[in-house]
Amino acid sequence: MTTLMVQGTTSDAGKSTLVTALCRWLKRQGVAVAPFKPQNMALNSAVTADGGEIGRAQAVQAQAAGLAPHSDMNPVLLKPNSDTGAQVIIHGRAISSMEAAAYHDYKQVAMQAVLASHRRLCATYPLLLVEGAGSPAEINLRAGDIANMGFAEAVDCPVILIADIDKGGVFAHLVGTLALLSESEQARVCGFVINRFRGDIGLLQPGLDWLERRTGKPVLGVLPYLMDFHLEAEDAIDVRQSAKAAEALRVVVPVLPRISNHTDFDPLRLHPQVELSFVGPGQPIPPADLIVLPGSKSVRADLAYLRAQGWDAAIHKHLRYGGKLLGICGGLQMLGRLIDDPHGLEGAPGSSPGLGLLEFATVLEPEKQLRNVRGRLCLEGAPVCGYEIHAGVSSGPALEVAAVQLDDGRGDGALSADGQVLGTYLHGLFESSAACSALLRWAGLRAVQQVDYQALRERDIERLADMVEAHLDTDRLRQLCGL
Repeated sequence: MTTLMVQGTTSDAGKSTLVTALCRWLKRQGVAVAPFKPQNMALNSAVTADGGEIGRAQAVQAQAAGLAPHSDMNPVLLKPNSDTGAQVIIHGRAISSMEAAAYHDYKQVAMQAVLASHRRLCATYPLLLVEGAGSPAEINLRAGDIANMGFAEAVDCPVILIADIDKGGVFAHLVGTLALLSESEQARVCGFVINRFRGDIGLLQPGLDWLERRTGKPVLGVLPYLMDFHLEAEDAIDVRQSAKAAEALRVVVPVLPRISNHTDFDPLRLHPQVELSFVGPGQPIPPADLIVLPGSKSVRADLAYLRAQGWDAAIHKHLRYGGKLLGICGGLQMLGRLIDDPHGLEGAPGSSPGLGLLEFATVLEPEKQLRNVRGRLCLEGAPVCGYEIHAGVSSGPALEVAAVQLDDGRGDGALSADGQVLGTYLHGLFESSAACSALLRWAGLRAVQQVDYQALRERDIERLADMVEAHLDTDRLRQLCGL
């Protein structure tokens, strides 16, 4: 059994990217490899083949390895529902919501879940590629750590440390991180990778030589900054836009404080005929063809925030002028007349009036609905696949005109009588080419260019593997992987 871990000097240093790249690079060589992240904190998640929930990044890494996602690949997932608390998901299932101090005390239990998943994966795959979280040098989080060096020490695995040169201060990040580790932790760092470099590598070489002399650790390679590159974000919203057609469809997404699964909008952001705008606090909703209410981890609180921003009035004006409105998951629940949280799952128990645009109500229940589904969209009968992650159970006459007819016989969501408002529980519906095209036509785009999002994702995973082959010390990597 071999376990190799990638840790970063900061968040967004490139840990997810490097693990994805290595998974595909190894798969090309016929190596049975699986991704693993002991603890993840993210509101972007995916439904696994065994009916659990894991971080979205691990689902993409599983794809890179040619595997179906499994809950053991991310045994601990934290989904923040406030500034100090989060829903705790163990082995794919939500067990409770905890404040930060309570979770700190719970870490010993969480570590046992992490090690159990690690043992099960090791029994199936000869190689595990592990992604750390944040930085191993977070001094206040060192006690009871299960996400970085605490895990590496527990399973006795080597560590690659990656840093992002595009942020600046890359040598300080690497040397400083190493200096803040214990002697045993320093010893298991087997090399450095520098990420997102652009420029003349010759000008960087003196710094690389100094780094190796200073630390006694090898630089395993320097990865270039990839232009026109897309990999689903673990948490932060990606607002980059590619070149758009002159007559692009205007799509606006209000960014809620607890927005979840905003990767739903990546296919729109990458579509050449869609101008996607994320609207933040204090910003008015601009003129649009389509407004999309996204998923939310705290629906009632986010709905109150939406109203405080005046966005509800802008939505009603948008509809009066003939615009289209789409609600996804929590956004669907906001479209109804009532959201009731009797158990206090997302905050204090209570009820909130919805926007009242569709005649149904939602009750939040302790048992979360987790499904990968297929079906047909009410628009053009377009085939669609996606996934459900929600605690809400919705009921009411509006749901009799379903937005999606699922293959399991259920109807999902609703379409208003005037055809202007559509809501669904399905995440990922824009990833289905035919469904995406049908939705864009519904929103007002006449001649839609069909884009294969799955092919774009595969293309960029392959580019990552090419980058490993071209820019990293593959002989050393093979040794570290036990090949």
